[in-house]
Amino acid sequence: MHSKMFDRPVYLRERKDLVLEITNLDDAIDFLEEWSKGDRDIIHDATLKACYLAHDGHKPLQVARDALRAFAKKKGILVKAPAVLPWIVKARSGGGRISP
Repeated sequence: MHSKMFDRPVYLRERKDLVLEITNLDDAIDFLEEWSKGDRDIIHDATLKACYLAHDGHKPLQVARDALRAFAKKKGILVKAPAVLPWIVKARSGGGRISP
C-alpha cells in the first residue's frame, strides 16, 4: 500500500503521556479504525470517509488532513507541534562516554 504523506504532521494525544505523530494517510486511517466503537459518532464517520475518499483519489489529501485535525480538535486530542523534538535536544556535555 502506497502511503500518501501529509505536508505537515498532525499531533494527537493518545494518553496523558503519549503524543502520536500522524504523518500520512495510512496512519490517519489506522488511527480512526482503532478508535473505540463506543466513542464513534457522525464526526468520526465523516472523517474516516474523507480519509478513504482521499486514499482512493476522489478528494485531495489536504481535505483528509483537515478533517483529521477538526476531528481531533472536537475530541480534545489535538496537540500543537512540539517546540523541540526529543531527538533534537542537545545531549549533556560528554554524552555519557567514558574518557580515556
